[in-house]
Amino acid sequence: LSPEKQLVDLPIEVFEALLYQKKITVASPLPDNASQVAEQEVLTKASLKQLEIATQRYKLLGHIGEPDSAVSARTLRRWRAEFQTAEALYGHGFTGLIPRWSNSGNRLPRLSIEQEQLLSKYISEQYETHKQQTASAVYLLLEREAKERNIAVPSYTTFRARIKQRSRHEQVLKRQGPRAAAQVEPFYWELERMTTPRHGDRPWEIVHLDHTELDIVLVSSHTGRCLGKPWATFMTDAYSRRLLVVYLTFDPPSYRSGMMALRECVWRYARLPQTLVVDGGPDFRSVYFEALLAYSSCTKATRPWGKPRYGSVCERLFGTANTQFVYNLTGNTQITKQVRQVTKSVDPTHHAVWTLGDLYGYLTEWAYEVYDQQIHPALEMSPREAFKKGLARSGERVHSTIDYDDTFRFFSLPTTPKGTATVEPGRGVKINYVYYWSDEFRPASLEHTQVPVRYDPFNIGVAYAFVKSRWVECISEYYLQLKGHSERELVLATTELRKRLSTHSKEVSITAKRLAEFLSSAQSHEVLLTQRLQDADAQSVFAQMGGYQDKGHEAQDTQSEASFQPLPTEQEKEATDVYAGLEIYEEYQ
Repeated sequence: LSPEKQLVDLPIEVFEALLYQKKITVASPLPDNASQVAEQEVLTKASLKQLEIATQRYKLLGHIGEPDSAVSARTLRRWRAEFQTAEALYGHGFTGLIPRWSNSGNRLPRLSIEQEQLLSKYISEQYETHKQQTASAVYLLLEREAKERNIAVPSYTTFRARIKQRSRHEQVLKRQGPRAAAQVEPFYWELERMTTPRHGDRPWEIVHLDHTELDIVLVSSHTGRCLGKPWATFMTDAYSRRLLVVYLTFDPPSYRSGMMALRECVWRYARLPQTLVVDGGPDFRSVYFEALLAYSSCTKATRPWGKPRYGSVCERLFGTANTQFVYNLTGNTQITKQVRQVTKSVDPTHHAVWTLGDLYGYLTEWAYEVYDQQIHPALEMSPREAFKKGLARSGERVHSTIDYDDTFRFFSLPTTPKGTATVEPGRGVKINYVYYWSDEFRPASLEHTQVPVRYDPFNIGVAYAFVKSRWVECISEYYLQLKGHSERELVLATTELRKRLSTHSKEVSITAKRLAEFLSSAQSHEVLLTQRLQDADAQSVFAQMGGYQDKGHEAQDTQSEASFQPLPTEQEKEATDVYAGLEIYEEYQ
């Protein structure tokens, strides 16, 4: 407002200049804990089918593609209203498109109080006894009493359902005794005390995501045996050619690698691109992957089939990584392109020395420091310089910031290749060869059922399972042994251990105990290496100490005395030589 209280219009260029000089700041709203809790409650209750439907609705609203004629205009208006309401409440309109199936239906109890009391009485007093009566026999007694008291008889299906809802351990304890109940008793683990142009007009407008198999053979850091080639995932900014994220794993291309790259991108830069270009592979068509992009308001663009030039920015970077870095390492597989020239003396599998952890450390240093500051021939400047100049001209776009909070971390958790796990009585669910337990697994109705699961690659001490229409946290059986390691160490150790045992011991199952022993041996090896370095440095000090020199002279005197010992006599030789007296014909060499 002017001094005369008149509204003054500022040109866009002036406004952006004042914003860049920080004379104008963007007012950030105060965090609303109630809205965050409500949004997290909706996300934790969302199943795979609900996320798939929400993603389809998001596409039909006009953000991606044209609306479908099969959906009425009134339905689209209702979805758009829900999207705008959720965006105003939570900051993410995608949350409003998730169906609320859990709130539908009749929530009132179907049985009366007398029927519920009758069911509880016969289950506790007749079924859960040492007589071990069958459910059908107990139901006949219940049916007779209900008719005598003029009470509507509950169905046999309802009676069996009530039995399964009760504690399995307590039922077996009352019916078969403590020995039988010990087989279904849940474990109690000891825990801590807490019971556009094709490349865009600016950075972050278009980013390419793709996978490649690096031309190098890696070995196990524990056994030294060959584990094969690793897969690398690159996220490249199309405008500046900057390599934003590098992710390395032994697993073949899957949506888990893509989600880990997106998670690393938010952790490093606190944002995701406006448009993410991927190929048409099944790893980028996962519901979880597309839902994460839609939740973050990121548009996924798929390259045409059979036209790799549409991804030339990322494909060319794969070749640069191999020629500038990988091909200069021992164990690279350049020679395998001419198979007839490969002999045992030049076979890369016999000369491999690099491990997954070492290669990842040097690869990230090359990507974020060396390549990032080299002059790019297409830009005539380094990618880092082009990236900074593009941001200075187009603006930082603070409103696109994504917080690396618990909500985003949970939404970016991957699942197993199967997607579900079996609830084993007293053990919980088995995810990536590790058992996880939650108190929500106690009802007998959940035993031997398949539940959707998610795991955190950066913290294998916890996992999540979809139980009773919500995601619940599960604790690892070896939480204490695994919680002391860094996130990167857990990722690399888990990846290498799975690859090593799956390659060389197909019949050996991977257990959490084996993983804990692997991490413990790695720590012991580090201590041994440190002690060796310390001992080597101490030699120069010991050489100048008088006691050390005296001991050296004593050792020499002892050796000199031993050199003047008398030679054995002929009788002693014959006594000790069992072949004495035999005729020698010739010497065999």
